[in-house]
Amino acid sequence: MADPVRVGMVGMGTVGQGTVRVLSQNAAEITRRVGRELRLVHVCVRTPSRLENLGFAGRVSTDPWALVGDPELDVLVEVMGGTDLARELLLAAIAAGKHVVTANKALLAEHGEEIFAAAQRHGVMVAFEAAVAGAIPIIKAVREGLAGNRIHWVAGIINGTSNYILSQMFREGWSFAEALAKAQELGYAEADPSLDVDGGDAAHKITLMASIAFGIPVSFAHCHVEGIRQLQGVDVAFAAELGYRIKLLGVARRRSQGVELRVHPTLIPADHLLAHVEGPFNAILVDSDAAGQSLYYGRGAGGDPTASAIVADLVDVARTMTADPCHRVPHLAFQADALEPLPLLPISEIQCAYYLRIQAENRPGVLAQVATLLAEQGISIEALVQKEIPGAATVPIVLLLQQCREGDLDVALQRIQALRVVAEPILRLRVENLREEESFS
Repeated sequence: MADPVRVGMVGMGTVGQGTVRVLSQNAAEITRRVGRELRLVHVCVRTPSRLENLGFAGRVSTDPWALVGDPELDVLVEVMGGTDLARELLLAAIAAGKHVVTANKALLAEHGEEIFAAAQRHGVMVAFEAAVAGAIPIIKAVREGLAGNRIHWVAGIINGTSNYILSQMFREGWSFAEALAKAQELGYAEADPSLDVDGGDAAHKITLMASIAFGIPVSFAHCHVEGIRQLQGVDVAFAAELGYRIKLLGVARRRSQGVELRVHPTLIPADHLLAHVEGPFNAILVDSDAAGQSLYYGRGAGGDPTASAIVADLVDVARTMTADPCHRVPHLAFQADALEPLPLLPISEIQCAYYLRIQAENRPGVLAQVATLLAEQGISIEALVQKEIPGAATVPIVLLLQQCREGDLDVALQRIQALRVVAEPILRLRVENLREEESFS
């Protein structure tokens, strides 16, 4: 049997500890798959007590640079998070000829171009299955399983915290604040939940998926991001009445003019598979020409699920580390010199249907004014919910609009918002039916 693959790991939080456990408890199975042992020999941890009860017998450092400089390591696993120090460490490890495995989606979404280019120059691999959707092997599925397809679009529920909150708002009738507090109590949400509920985490993930799906450079700065803080229980209820569920969706769609890249709360049909993804689970739908639609579902976060993806990456690295670099699967699915800088469309250029909630004065003629301003921009109303509230000064008018260009809707909404009868800022949500493409394009 070949010599062991010697692994070092920086970070020993939940994911790091889960990785130690998986490597230990499944050691024999992993060796059978790889044909050689994956041996964790050196870890960096600020709190050594985290290694208790894990059975780790290798070297322990508190300085991450000790692992970068360790000549015995073949692979460096980075699970410490953050972007600045992690970027420096990974670039130094790559320059030292070490392969890299990371779960750091923010790092790759913001600095992936630099990191992948460095890996290409030095002939090493950067594996990152764990950076997107935890235990779901979506990177491998799109990069390898669908390699013979032209991918039309990818849409996914890729943040478990937000999905738990929206699930509880629907199932239990809780407010956003109540659902967030419960998510924090259960450990699904951090003390500062901004990255999750404001859409940043999902944006990092969909940025990476867009690059792999379409063969475009990583471009997080061009991703349109909206979170779920502005949602109210009435929106969840109105959406249900109209036959929809609200989910925080990451969408990457290829258009003839370029690529849409966006994250926002979205109405999807209540009978769609994605509408039934509950709690902290993730699901990603991929639409491609030859395969049609394929759905990938599972746990999107947590120590052991993410560790599963890290170990899978280690197995891939171990299997191919002796192969000529030009014969390995490209980091972003397409050959590095074949990436296309397709235009990334501004949000004003997307086309979809919309949900509007307009809080307006409770008097005759308001709906007619709203409908007129929409019609002047060529926008049609598909459905309406307006409930009389006796004695109330204002009432919500809920409209479902037919598909239109967002820039045209922006003009209409500015004019509607300026009406004296409109009492509060208008809430706009996008609607996606997620239908299969009818033809190969």
